[in-house]
Amino acid sequence: MTESLYEEIIASAKVLGIDIGVPELAYFANNSNFSENDVEAVRATFSFLKDRRIEAIVNTLLKLSRLPLKDPKTFENFDFTCIHGRDVERLTALPALSAVYAHKNLAFIGPQGVGKTHLAQAYGRACCEKGLKSYFLKASELSQRFTEARRFGKEGATINFLVKPSCLIIDEVGRCVFDRENTRLFFDLVDRRYSKEGTNCMIFTSNRNPETWADFFSDDSDLKCSLDRIFDDASVFIIKGDSYRGRKLETIRLEAGGMAPARGPVPTK
Repeated sequence: MTESLYEEIIASAKVLGIDIGVPELAYFANNSNFSENDVEAVRATFSFLKDRRIEAIVNTLLKLSRLPLKDPKTFENFDFTCIHGRDVERLTALPALSAVYAHKNLAFIGPQGVGKTHLAQAYGRACCEKGLKSYFLKASELSQRFTEARRFGKEGATINFLVKPSCLIIDEVGRCVFDRENTRLFFDLVDRRYSKEGTNCMIFTSNRNPETWADFFSDDSDLKCSLDRIFDDASVFIIKGDSYRGRKLETIRLEAGGMAPARGPVPTK
C-alpha cells in the first residue's frame, strides 16, 4: 500500500515539474521516520497541487483558444439524441478524441443550425481539457489574417502560429472567397500541418460540400493539393435535417390600430 502512495506522489510530482523517483522519495521518508499517515499527507498535498496546476493549464489553454468561455459548447450539452443514422455511433464517439491522437482531420457539413459549430467547438474544448492546444477561427478571419500577414510581411510567423495548435478549427468554409495569394497561404498552412508530428488534427465546418469549395478559392492547383492533404485521412460528417435554432421561439400575435375593445361592462349614468 505504501509503495502505491509513493507512485501517486511521483505521478503528481511529474505534473508539477519536480524530478524525483520512487527510490529517492522512499529513502527520504525512511530516514525521516515517516509513518504511513505521513506519506498519505504528502500524497494528498501533492495531489492538491497537481489538480491546481492542471486547472491553471486548462484555463490558460481555453483563454488562448478563442473558444467561447461564456455558454461554452461542450459534448455534454450537445443533444446527441437529435442525430440519427446508421453510423451515429461514429459521432457519439467523438469525445474519445481519437482523431487528434490519430492525426485524422474532421469535417462537419450541413445546413445552418444542425450543430456543426457546436461539435467543432466541443472537440476543441475537450482537447484543451486534456492539455492540448486548440485554436478556433472562422474562414473569413483566416483570410483576413492572411491578408494582414502579407501586408506586413509576416506570412511565415502567421503560418507558424497556426501550425502549433494540436487542434485547429476553421469554421464556416464557404462564407468568403480567398484570393490567389491567400489560397497559396492556405495550402502552405495545410501542407505544414499535414507533415506535423504528434497530436494533430484540423476541423472544418461548412454548409457546402467539399466538392464545391473550389468556388471559394482562387487557385485550382493549390486548392486541389490542399484538399488532397485535408481529406487524405479524414472523417466527414454529413448532417442533414432542420435547424435546432428557434425551438424555444415564442410567437406572440397582437394587433395595432384603433381602440382596444373595452373589458367588462361599460359604466352607465
